[in-house]
Amino acid sequence: MPRRTDRKHGVLLLDTREHTPEHERAVHRKLAEHLAALLLTEVVEQRSDEHDSLYYLPTTTLIDPLRYQALGIVSIADFFGGLVSQPYMATKAISHPLPAGATFPVGWSDDFARRASDALLKGYTVFSVADALAAAPLLLRDGPLRLKPVRATAGRGQTVIDDIDQLETELRRMDPDELALWGLVLEENLGDVETYSVGQALVAGIICSYYGVQHLTRDHQGETVYGGSDLVLVRGDYDELLQLELEDPLRLAITQARTYEQAAFAAFPGFLASRRNYDVARGVTADGHLRSGVLEQSWRIGGASSAELLALRAFADDPALQRVRASTHEVFDDSALPADATLFYQGDDREVGRICKYARIRDYDHP
Repeated sequence: MPRRTDRKHGVLLLDTREHTPEHERAVHRKLAEHLAALLLTEVVEQRSDEHDSLYYLPTTTLIDPLRYQALGIVSIADFFGGLVSQPYMATKAISHPLPAGATFPVGWSDDFARRASDALLKGYTVFSVADALAAAPLLLRDGPLRLKPVRATAGRGQTVIDDIDQLETELRRMDPDELALWGLVLEENLGDVETYSVGQALVAGIICSYYGVQHLTRDHQGETVYGGSDLVLVRGDYDELLQLELEDPLRLAITQARTYEQAAFAAFPGFLASRRNYDVARGVTADGHLRSGVLEQSWRIGGASSAELLALRAFADDPALQRVRASTHEVFDDSALPADATLFYQGDDREVGRICKYARIRDYDHP
């Protein structure tokens, strides 16, 4: 638990998005309450004194360290999430190199892609329509590609592209200014995909590392979206995680996530993150080869955060506890809650309809 000299005067939700759906606001409030319990403080609605030492819960990855220094965000002890210097660093745009001769935004460096190459799928990041059209044939010669808007979440907005004509149609729908600032990903399309979650969270001096498998569900529009994760969390770093008995594909996924993360710390000056999550996909290419690679990072609160915070609280309450199982669940209809569920939201959201979000945590030896 935190030392008294490190005590925060409150946990403040820092909503940095233009719009947050009501069900997400409710979940964020619950997450803030769990953070406050870990930090021996309370949730506050605003910063009442500029000298208050607050702990922040941002809704997105923070951009521009100088901007947030004024709030007292200068280390990973000050917030739950990540902080980067440029917009593109906050998205899946970093997961691929540029095609040769492509335009790029301020701060772009090929250093990350070089360092993380062993952890990446085949693909390109582009910041213009012309570069997208130039990069696509390099991928289409081996099979379909997946077009991925970099700010979309939960798998939404992605399109499988079979030819240049289809790509041109999709590109005409995009805002050139948005593309120039944030970028667009073109990536080899995998079939029979299994997606692992690998990550770490650090609060109040307690660190947990985890692996898990994501589940998909259908929303009320019939679109396939994130439906939750089953996780195994250990007290400590990735080294402790890799000491578990693991199947080879999972061990590779953890190693690739760590390679990706180490590349980010090396390539992005000023990068901070107390919450780090990576989606690692394992699937089959068009020519039948198995491929594994990091799809994207999440340096902000995400679908697994409810399980992360429940696990951290369990580790805080029992210093002898070394690992737990946990799961998160997102259900788009009425759902009977298990007896051990911690509810984060249940209701009719104006934007997504009926939805229930909850998490469960169990002792590792008693699933």
